[in-house]
Amino acid sequence: MSAEICNYGARVTKLNVPDKNGMTADVVLSFDTLEEITTKETYFNSTCGRFANRIKDAKFTLEGKEYKLAVNNGPNSLHGGAEGFNMKVWDVKSVTESEIILHYLSPDGEEGYPGNLDITLTYQLTDENELKIHYEAICDKTTVIGLTNHSYFNLKGAGEGLIHDHFLQLNADFHTALDEFTCPTGEILKVDNSPYDFRHPVLLGERINDPVYASNRGLDDNWVIRKNQPGELALAGYIYEPESGRKMEVITTQPGVQVYTANWVDKQTAKYGKEYNAQGAICLETQGFPASPNFSHFPSTVLRAGEKYDEWCIYKFSAE
Repeated sequence: MSAEICNYGARVTKLNVPDKNGMTADVVLSFDTLEEITTKETYFNSTCGRFANRIKDAKFTLEGKEYKLAVNNGPNSLHGGAEGFNMKVWDVKSVTESEIILHYLSPDGEEGYPGNLDITLTYQLTDENELKIHYEAICDKTTVIGLTNHSYFNLKGAGEGLIHDHFLQLNADFHTALDEFTCPTGEILKVDNSPYDFRHPVLLGERINDPVYASNRGLDDNWVIRKNQPGELALAGYIYEPESGRKMEVITTQPGVQVYTANWVDKQTAKYGKEYNAQGAICLETQGFPASPNFSHFPSTVLRAGEKYDEWCIYKFSAE
């Protein structure tokens, strides 16, 4: 297993993973050149922040003060605003054969968020075929923070068709209900007897075009990860592709996972000359709940001055 990391957006540009026969394939969508990365699909495999996903009506109130953000997704703010962390050049602090440490200082007021936020991000490959992502941050003012990795996975290999033949399983008994702009309403609903129930493996081709997902052309929802206690490292779920035998488990300290099936990826030619299309990949973005700054009953994403933000996401690969 090997990976290529780019400090523009602190993103993964290649992730080579063996199949059941020992043959490797690059399982993340990306492009061959930096120019394409910066102009085409800027979220591909990037680090999203200062707050990943949506903030309702592009504003929130913190310690009695209202903060207004860039509107870039319907009436909402998405993935940190007009120029989120996915579009920033991160400093490279150190590189070894198996690890890279990146750093970014987000200044007070950037995209409307309070405080100077000092972030350290570590990517690490392990001998157990894991890609570990460690997020650490401190701020000099009380702020909100939600970082995620937005990798687009196709376990057959990037550009090798749609992900309808992938199975998805989620350790989630609840999901967050959405409004017409794909932003949470504040309701947390049981998945029982609904198309949101992925507690047992589901073939995506049999579920992805269900009417409940029609407005988004596929899945684009947050599930509540089942945990014994908040903040523990727990299995969010997995994807599995039978032909290659590749399986990817997602393990995280975060309370939620956004599953997005690349519904709005335009037809285009990318790395290796492969063509990408809608529903040609799946993202499993571990995160705080979307719009949590707007709803006090959601797990808090407030980071107080001097406190440490410390979260993990682990993508663990195997073949069977």
